[in-house]
Amino acid sequence: MRLIDKIVAVGFVTVLPLAALAQSFEITPAVQAEIEKQKQVVAGWAADPAIVGAVKEHNAKGLLAGMDNPKWKSTRRSDETVKAFQANPAGRFLKAKLDASSGAFSEAFLNGDKGHKAAFAEKTTSYIHAGSAKHDVPFGTAKSWQGKPEFDESSQTYALQISVPVNDGGTVIGSLVVGVNLAHLEKIAKAK
Repeated sequence: MRLIDKIVAVGFVTVLPLAALAQSFEITPAVQAEIEKQKQVVAGWAADPAIVGAVKEHNAKGLLAGMDNPKWKSTRRSDETVKAFQANPAGRFLKAKLDASSGAFSEAFLNGDKGHKAAFAEKTTSYIHAGSAKHDVPFGTAKSWQGKPEFDESSQTYALQISVPVNDGGTVIGSLVVGVNLAHLEKIAKAK
């Protein structure tokens, strides 16, 4: 067997159990209680002045000229446009929160009113999330949203996304989406 074939085989054997994790992950009452706690934590982040300020600023600017999801996918992580979303105060805030979470959170990104990015810790798969429940539910209903366990392409982890509205004076102006690491939730489930 060639070396490349061995590497592919080992990679497949390693990834297969992880894929099964997302598909078979059960949201028990204990796990759901932890998810609800995490939604409250993230709602606290969404109220931070750095987050609210970034959304207000990006809503005033609007979408980046000529940027859409296909162009975003081809934009490199090293591009200055991408780095600006990470380097702004909200991007630094989100990165610090992820770093302090001890692996509980796998990603965090901030959307403006049109579902366009205002900040993130790491480059997201899409630039615009309008039309996606992760943005539309909190933005349109002022309520939190919870996705299903799945492999997240941008963070390269198995996670469950949650999102909350970002408010300014009682008006929803954007959404904050955070990935909750399934390994963290699994630890909670086993501890209960």
